[in-house]
Amino acid sequence: MILSEANTYAVVTPADSLQIPGDFIINKITLDGNKVTKEKIILRELQFKTGDTIPSAEIEQVLKQSRDNLLNTSLFNFVKIDTVPVAENIFDIEITFVERWYVWPAPILEFADRNFNAWWQKKDLSRLNYGLFLTWNNFRGRRERVVLLLRFGYNQKYELSYKIPYINKKQTWGIGFGSGFQQSHEIAYMSFDNKEQYYKIEKGFAKRSIFAYGEAYHRKGIHNTHLFNAGYSRLQVADSVITLNPDFSFDSDTLNQFIAFFYTFKSDFRDFKQYPLHGYYFDATIQKLGFGFFKDPRVDVFSIQANLRKYFQIKGKLYWASGLTVKASPVAQQPYTYQRGLGYGRDYVRGYEYYVIDGQHFGILKNNLKFEILSMREMKFNFIPWEKFSRLYYALYINGYVDFGYSIDNQTAAINPLGNHTLIGYGLGIDFVTYYDTVWRFEFSVNRMGESGFFISFMPSI
Repeated sequence: MILSEANTYAVVTPADSLQIPGDFIINKITLDGNKVTKEKIILRELQFKTGDTIPSAEIEQVLKQSRDNLLNTSLFNFVKIDTVPVAENIFDIEITFVERWYVWPAPILEFADRNFNAWWQKKDLSRLNYGLFLTWNNFRGRRERVVLLLRFGYNQKYELSYKIPYINKKQTWGIGFGSGFQQSHEIAYMSFDNKEQYYKIEKGFAKRSIFAYGEAYHRKGIHNTHLFNAGYSRLQVADSVITLNPDFSFDSDTLNQFIAFFYTFKSDFRDFKQYPLHGYYFDATIQKLGFGFFKDPRVDVFSIQANLRKYFQIKGKLYWASGLTVKASPVAQQPYTYQRGLGYGRDYVRGYEYYVIDGQHFGILKNNLKFEILSMREMKFNFIPWEKFSRLYYALYINGYVDFGYSIDNQTAAINPLGNHTLIGYGLGIDFVTYYDTVWRFEFSVNRMGESGFFISFMPSI
C-alpha cells in the first residue's frame, strides 16, 4: 500500500509551461484512460477547444475549471491535465483519466424510516428493506443512466428508469422517463407531538402507489440546467388510514390520482459537488400536483422551493459554508400526505433528527465552520488489480455548526408544538470524504430544548 497526497481541486500541470508571456495557443487535445466514455462527452465539459488562444494569465484557471467540470460529471475518480510545449506559446493538452466502475448490481439493505437515526430509535430489524438495485451509469459511454430497482421487505418498490443527457448534436437537450409501483405494510398517517404516527397491516398493504413520468433537460453551457418533468401518480390507502386521519388525503378519499408537473432551474458553480469548499449553488423548483383531469376527488397542490448555498475559504485550512432553503405553498388546505415541512431529506435542523415539523411554508439556515484535518489524499492498494478500486482519495474535516429553522403550520400546530417556533440546533462533527461520492458525517448536536444526541448521516450537510 502506497500513501501519497493528492489534490482533487487543483490542476496538475508543469509549472514552467505556464510562465510564458502573451497568449497560450492550444495545438492539440489528447485523451487517455477513457476506455468507456466517448470523446464528445469529455470535450463537452472543457472550457477550451483545439485552436483556441487564451491569455497566459487565465490559462491555469481555465484548465482548473475544466478539470472540475469533468470530476463533477461523476464519471471519473481521477482527472489529470498536463500542458506539453510544442513551440513558442503553442502547447498540447494531455488529459488522463481513471474512470469509475459504472455497473452496480448492488444488494439493497436499507431502513424503512426517514433516516438512520429515526430507525435507530426503534432498532427493529423487521423495519428493513432488501432487494436488488441495478444502476448502469455512463451506459454506452454517453453518460446515460439506466436504473432497475427491485425492493422487497417492509416497503416494496419496483422501478425502471432511463436518462440520456444529450439527444441533439449541440449536446444541449436530454430526456428521461421512468415508471414504477410501490406498496407498504405501514404508513405514517399523521404527526402528533412532532412524531410520525404509524398504521400497520400485517397481512396486506396500508399504501399502494403507481407512477410514471417523462422529463426533458436543457443545459446550454456548463453551469446552468433546466429540468421539465410531467407525470401521473395514483395513490391508494387502506380505509383505516382515513378513519384515523380524515385529513390524510383530498376529500378523505382512499384513492387520489393526478397529473403532476414541476420545473427546476439549477445554477452550479461549486468546485467539487460531492463536497464543495469553494463556489456557490442555487436551485428553484415550481411544483404543481393536479390539473383537473381527475375530479373525484380533485387534487390541488402548488409549491415553490429554492436553495442557495455558498462556500469559501477563510484562510489556510479554515472554511465556511452556509445554506438557505425556503419553501412556500399558497394552497390554503393541504392534506397530510401532500405537505412536507421540516424533517425530510436534507430539509432538517441538526439536533431535531427525531422530529418532523409539518407546515405549509418553512425556512432553514445552516452554517458550517470547518477545519481541514487531512487534505485530499490518495491511497493505493497494490494488491487490487483494478485501478477503478485500487486508487482512492479521502479527506477529513472537523466542523462546528449552528442551524436555524422555522415552519409555518396553519393546520396542526395545536398538536405539534414545534411548529411556528424558531428552531435552533448546534454542535460539532467530523466529515469523512472519499471516492464514489461518499460522505460520512458523525455529529454531536444540541437543540433549543436542551436535548442532545449523536447522529450519523451519509450526505453533505450543506
